[in-house]
Amino acid sequence: MPLLKYEQIADSLRARIADGEFGPGDHLPSGRDLCEQWSVSRATVIKAMDVLRNGGLVVARQGSGFTVAEGPVARPAGRRGVGTSRLEKGGPFRRLGTPRRERPPRHVVGALGLVEGQAALRRARLMLLADGAPYSLVTAWFPEAVADRCPKLAQSGPIIEGTTHYITRMLGRSPVEGKDVASVRTADAEEAELLGLSLPATVVAVLHVAYGREGAALVCEDGVTPAHLWEQVDIYPMG
Repeated sequence: MPLLKYEQIADSLRARIADGEFGPGDHLPSGRDLCEQWSVSRATVIKAMDVLRNGGLVVARQGSGFTVAEGPVARPAGRRGVGTSRLEKGGPFRRLGTPRRERPPRHVVGALGLVEGQAALRRARLMLLADGAPYSLVTAWFPEAVADRCPKLAQSGPIIEGTTHYITRMLGRSPVEGKDVASVRTADAEEAELLGLSLPATVVAVLHVAYGREGAALVCEDGVTPAHLWEQVDIYPMG
């Protein structure tokens, strides 16, 4: 299905930001310029900017249009349903270490559909509360077939356009189904140290897997959050 006009504008700006044409704090083209360039109404441009703003990629500046966000945001593992956004669900984070290929733990091997001994690319981040305290430890695992075609996944810095959009742009396909499994367990020593916990400590572990249209896993995120900070709220129709 072809993209709608506002989606084309959003994707074009997202790619220009990802390629470094616009850096953190830089002003994006004005609404008038975009209207003329794309031959669209102002309402269409506003809708495109809303897409980028909901993704945490741009911020509105009173009287001066939109600028690229200074600090990218990320989300905890799971709960990536249609209609959710990085801006709504996300927050500040700190990248941990350097992405590297290694053998994932057994539960990740099964989630990604790998064979025992097969490597995957590991990226880890520590989600932070507003005061800078640790909130959730998230380890993302990417199959080598994805990592090979998405070289930025191996870079230490954040992917400013967002990992999902980057993978979609590079692979030409996006996640169509997500699976989240939440469980309660005791934190290990490394998790406790990173999350500022004293052992023994109870954590909620969320294993999130995103699948492409062909059914292959694109990424598996293993999120660990202290039990006293974890909350799930579901709002749904009844009757």
